[in-house]
Amino acid sequence: MTAPIPLPPALRADLESGLTALALDPALAAPLLDYLALLARWNRTYNLTAVRDPHEMVGKHLLDSLAMHRYVDSLAQRGGALADLGTGAGLPGIPLSIVKPGLRVTLVESNGKKARFMREALRQLGLKDARVAESRIEAFAEPGAYDAITARALATLPLILELGGHLLKPGGVLLAMKGQRPDEEIAALPDGWEVRAVEALQVPGLVGERHMVTVGRRGEG
Repeated sequence: MTAPIPLPPALRADLESGLTALALDPALAAPLLDYLALLARWNRTYNLTAVRDPHEMVGKHLLDSLAMHRYVDSLAQRGGALADLGTGAGLPGIPLSIVKPGLRVTLVESNGKKARFMREALRQLGLKDARVAESRIEAFAEPGAYDAITARALATLPLILELGGHLLKPGGVLLAMKGQRPDEEIAALPDGWEVRAVEALQVPGLVGERHMVTVGRRGEG
C-alpha cells in the first residue's frame, strides 16, 4: 500500500525547470519526486488530495509549496521551528523540509488518514527534522514554541490567527500563502496583530495570483 508508483519520466524535467526558476537546486527533484510518488500511490486509496494527475501535482503541490522557500531561509539556517497548520498531505511542510535542511517542521493535521500518510512519508524520505502532530490546530498544546506558522489555503487570516496564533513565540510570524491579495482579510485582523508585508509570488507553470502575507504581533516587528 505504501510503495511509490512509477512516475512519467517527463515529470523530472518539468520539476527541475521549476526548481531552477525558483532558484533552487534542480538535484532536489529526486527526493521531491519520491514524495510525489508516495502521495500519488496513497491518493488512489485514501483520497488525500483532489489533484490526481501527477503532472498537475508538480505545479499545484510541489512548486506552489516551494514558492515560499526564501521566507524560511533564515529559520533553516538557525534551526528554527515552523508549524504547518492544516497541512493535509504535508503541503507545504514536507517539500519545505526536503529543500531546507535544518528547518524543524511540525505538520499539524487532525485527519487520521493524512497523518498516517505523512508519518510514512517522513520515514521513507528520512526527514529527521519533521514530525507529525495529529491534532486540531486550536487544541495543539505547544504555545509559544514556534518561530513561524504557515497555512496554505486553510482559512482567512483572522481565523488562522484565532486557531494557531498561540503557537508563536515572541517575535514569531504567520507566513500565509494566499491567492489574490486578501485586503478584506487584512482589514479584519484581530487586535494586536499587524501585517508586515504582502508580496506577490511567482509559481512556475501556474496561472493566477499568489501572495505571501506576513503577519506579526503589533509592536514586535
